[in-house]
Parts: sequence; C-alpha cells; structure tokens
Amino acid sequence: MTTANPTPSTVLILGARGRFGLAAVRAFAAAGWRVLAQMRPGATVPADAPAPDTAQVHWLALDLADTAALRAAAQGTTVVVHAINPPYTNAAWQDQALPMLDAALDLCRTLDATLMLPGNVYNFGASMPAVLREGTPQQAATVKGRVRIAMEERLRASDVRSVVIRAGDFFGAGRGTWFDIALASKLHKGVFTYPGPLTVSTAWAYLPDLARTFVAVADRRDRLPAFAVLHFAGHVVTGQRWLDLLTPIAQASGWVRPGAALRPAGMPWWLIRIGALWNPTWAALQEMRYLWSRPHALANDALSALIGREPHTPLPLALQQALADLGLQQAGQPLQRVAHGGVAHLGAVAGKVS
Repeated sequence: MTTANPTPSTVLILGARGRFGLAAVRAFAAAGWRVLAQMRPGATVPADAPAPDTAQVHWLALDLADTAALRAAAQGTTVVVHAINPPYTNAAWQDQALPMLDAALDLCRTLDATLMLPGNVYNFGASMPAVLREGTPQQAATVKGRVRIAMEERLRASDVRSVVIRAGDFFGAGRGTWFDIALASKLHKGVFTYPGPLTVSTAWAYLPDLARTFVAVADRRDRLPAFAVLHFAGHVVTGQRWLDLLTPIAQASGWVRPGAALRPAGMPWWLIRIGALWNPTWAALQEMRYLWSRPHALANDALSALIGREPHTPLPLALQQALADLGLQQAGQPLQRVAHGGVAHLGAVAGKVS
C-alpha cells in the first residue's frame, strides 16, 4: 500500500516580480512548497519564472490593498514573504512603507500565517560598528533608516508571528542593484566603477543564497519566538576584491587587452550631490553614501544555530552567475555589453536592499 504525498506547505510572496521576490519564488518552489506569487494587476509573469502549476507556482494579479481578494486566494497559507517596497525616494518610504507593512500584517492575521521580512543595515546608522549583531544598537539618522526601525518595531509590537532576516547589498538574480548600476555598468569599456574606497569591506547578499535561507528559516519557524531577527552573513567584500575577480573575466571577454587590468573609477558623488537638490531619488542615494565608507559585516551566529551552515555560493561562482543574469555569458566566452549604466540609470538603485 502506498502512502499519499503530504500536502505541501503554502507560501504567499508579496512583490513576487521583484528581484528578491522572484528569487524567493524559485527557492520555495524548488523546495517543494506551494507558491502563491502576488504581482500588481496588469503585470505579466516573468519569462524566466518557474512554470505555473507544474512547479506549484500560482500567480495572483492582485493589489496588496485588496486584502479581501488576497485573503480569499491565499487560504491555507502558512508563511507570507513581504518582498514589496515603495519607490526609492524618501517621501515614498515615509508615506508607503508602514501602510504596506500594515496590510501584510492584516493579511497574516486573518490567515494565521508567519510574516517574513528581508531587512537591511540601514537601521544602524553611520556610527555602526564593523560587526553587526542582532542586538547592535540601532541609531539611524537617515530617513530610510528611521523607517526601517519603525517597521521592525511595528512587527515586534504586533500579534503576528514574524521574522526579519537582515542582509547586505543584493547582487545576482537580475538588474537594479549597485552591482549592475555601478560595478558592472562600464565593464565593456574596461572600467570598474565603485561607489567608495576600494579598501573598505561591506556586506553583500547573493540573492539565490538569501532566498534559500528564507526557505530554511520558514521550515524551522516553530523554533523561533513570536518576533525574531536573524542576520545573513553572505559575502564580505572590498572593492579591490571585486576588481581582482572581474579583471580576468574582462581580459577573457576582450574588455581589456590581454594582461591589462580594469581601470577603477569612483562614482560621481559631486554630481549626485548637486542633482539631489531637485531629484529626490538622487537625494536618497546621497543620504546613504556613508555605507560605502563604513566597513561592516553581519554576524550570523543565531541563523547558523537555527538552520546549520548558511547557504553560501563561493564568490567567484556567484559573480559568474550574476553576470549571466545581466544577459552576459560565462567568463571565457564573448560577453555582451551591459545594457544599463551611468548616472542616468541611478534611479534603478532602488533595488539596493531597500
């Protein structure tokens, strides 16, 4: 006599068409979860998304504000991943971030589901220490940092079970992060663009690894308190390390002459500072500039104690795949020109772990 397969757990991913949202769709589907992928009405399913139904993925073209329709479509959901963000401007974050979170909390309350939120290092402010732990004081003075603190306080005070997984800058799984807007934007010209000093180490999160971490934590959520914060270590990388890894790829791709190195270049912060006077996106970028001059890493002791070894793709392999995700081929083969780059595209940095 055969035993029927157990019903898979169901996760609702809010903002499933975004970089992290789509990475989460892939990771939960690969782990056997039934995935409900929310996207705004009128949006289309990404071409590289897991196939609907056959991969237990069901796309819901419903607005986050339509709580009743989402609740009806998401019956049986046990985990909700809040992967939806406002536009990058400070005004949008002040106006929209908490209402969006409240809508997600209301949804979780009616579904009796756990809410999972990707966090970032904005909370700690410019005086943050080099190693960030869950109990490190949060002293942000920036608009987004204060909003992030308020979001976590809202979760802590709610009656909904919730977990924040804090990570560094995103890279991989598509466009719209500092990796492609800055680092990779002029590789085809033999130039490596970096927003800060090459010697300062900062935290980076390869999105497929972070998404798999969300799955591992979701599987063990019953071991956590009603509100929990966990830190994802990811990769701690200096600009020089990025440059060293990208140089042989540039040589193999013909971006530089054989044996030559990429030319490092800084961001035009002076221009961003001037443009910030009338461009709210540039103003938001300028406010967060300190992150590139303040070394920081995330200690993942609590996460490792819960799930074991953190999912971790070696940096050279993650870099190769991140370039492939941008429409480039693997190192050693002809690579196409990076399509987006330069100051004109800085608004897309909204994907920077915002």
